[in-house]
Amino acid sequence: MPEARTPAQIEADIVRRREQLAETLDEIGVRMHPKTIIGDAKARVVGAVDHTAGRAFAAVNRCVTDVQAGLRHEDGAPRFERVVPVALVAVGLVGLLVVSARRRRG
Repeated sequence: MPEARTPAQIEADIVRRREQLAETLDEIGVRMHPKTIIGDAKARVVGAVDHTAGRAFAAVNRCVTDVQAGLRHEDGAPRFERVVPVALVAVGLVGLLVVSARRRRG
């Protein structure tokens, strides 16, 4: 059978529980404050953007590395049989863009 508690013990328990409840309510108030909610949402968006940008950078880096590997021999010398056609296509595309831009203006 539990021991009977004194009024002082009961009062001390009530005071302690009130303090715990006040702390809990303060924490809920901070978590539910609009600035906190907005800050948390911003942090999640920034994290998602950083993750996506990191993945995009890795993909582009892999692509560039693959293209570079295709345009060079193992010793690092350029493969002219591949570089020249790529350069001609690039020059042709730039020329088409210039002609297209001039037609739009004029």
